[in-house]
Amino acid sequence: MTNIQKCGVIGVGFVGATCAYTLAVSGLFSDLVLVDMNRDKAIGEAADINHGVAFSKPCRVVAGDYADLAECGLIIIAAGANQKPGESRLELLGRNKGILSSVIAQLTAVNREAILLVVSNPVDVLTCLAQQLSGFPAGRVLGSGTVLDTARLKYLLGQRLGVDSRNVHAFIIGEHGDSELAVWSSANISGADLDDYCRIAGITKPADELSRIYEHVRDAAYQIIDSKGATYYGIGMAVRRIAEAIVRNEHSVLPITSMIYGHYGVDGICLGVPTIVGRNGAEAVLDIPLSEEELAQLQRSANTMREMIDKLDG
Repeated sequence: MTNIQKCGVIGVGFVGATCAYTLAVSGLFSDLVLVDMNRDKAIGEAADINHGVAFSKPCRVVAGDYADLAECGLIIIAAGANQKPGESRLELLGRNKGILSSVIAQLTAVNREAILLVVSNPVDVLTCLAQQLSGFPAGRVLGSGTVLDTARLKYLLGQRLGVDSRNVHAFIIGEHGDSELAVWSSANISGADLDDYCRIAGITKPADELSRIYEHVRDAAYQIIDSKGATYYGIGMAVRRIAEAIVRNEHSVLPITSMIYGHYGVDGICLGVPTIVGRNGAEAVLDIPLSEEELAQLQRSANTMREMIDKLDG
């Protein structure tokens, strides 16, 4: 029997450690188990977080082994090679497939009831592989998807338009990476059409401005990696948001990576699309309105993911 108030984090590099921190101070969990092939690293991260628990809500953080994940209701998979400057997420795949295979084999030996949240990149393909390797129901294997990309889009739009990013309603969908797309056709500012709001804000060529914003979102990770070597704060906050939706059974709509069966003309592939997220994980994929061009872009993104999986299988 698993306990949803117990969470495991596998891999405590930059991303995993930051996820552990955001989850420990979130108030969502009573226990957090950190597992890493470098046990000393896991011990140090656990101690560092524990020393600040007095400033937050109670949470017991420990370094453990796979056996210590047996009761965890949610397990974050952040193990994997780091993305190098100039390296695409897809180029990471070959290096991270073997790591994921080892992680899943050891994890499923002790726990077959948890919800798995894959954060390692390329997240869409690795989420597909995690579902195949684990044999878990598709709804219990999800990835962080385009949750962070969507947050970046909302932030940049909010900054450009002078509005609270929480009032920007728009999605980035598809691959978390180079083939992702912005759904401009239904984007709005608290119900006001985005193009109309752009004109009100004095933007005379909305299409050009929105294209620049999309490119900034798409390339954000590369720019941050070039500047400081890795990205981890944003994804740490995104993981906290996904965990919150699961633990609190919110039925929130988030563009996580989930297995798609028959939606948007895509079948049997994992992509970041708006999905209802609750206690059972990915509970339902939503078919949001897309323009013909957006639908074609999403299907091309799905084909890119399928080609990568086919190469691995080959």
